[in-house]
Amino acid sequence: MKIKLKLLTFLIGILFFNVPAFSDEKNNGINFYTGMFDFSDDGKRSVLYGVEHQNENLYRDTIFGKISPVTGAMITQDAATYIYTGVETNYSFGKLNITPSFTPGLYNKGDGKDLGHPLEFKSEVQMSVDLSEGTNLGLSYNHVSNASLGDKNPGANSYMFNFLKKF
Repeated sequence: MKIKLKLLTFLIGILFFNVPAFSDEKNNGINFYTGMFDFSDDGKRSVLYGVEHQNENLYRDTIFGKISPVTGAMITQDAATYIYTGVETNYSFGKLNITPSFTPGLYNKGDGKDLGHPLEFKSEVQMSVDLSEGTNLGLSYNHVSNASLGDKNPGANSYMFNFLKKF
């Protein structure tokens, strides 16, 4: 348990110290989330905790809209870890936001589920509601898979509750 707490504290520290503290626009965000890792596998489901940094200042206009980087880490109660970086885009419909993302990353099974390869790919969609300017509350679903890079590719389906604060 001490290792998990130290790892999570270290990752949160890195994210906070790599974000500009004084900005006129609220384009940087920290997303804290918790949920159920691999909820569809009765034998290996596990509570997960994570943190993610979103930076809309580094966007690129594409045919899909504004694509911006996202970096994060999650850890399960079984000490499985996933550290990732990739891209996301945000579509706003009034107070409702839909944010799909794709983030390759490194997975370590710890005492959790063996996903078959250290390189895994996370596809996610998040729906959130603006609570106030710069604060969102949401729900997300993701699928983690190694795209058959390993000898096996069981994948993992997860859902999370998200709290996003932009600054």
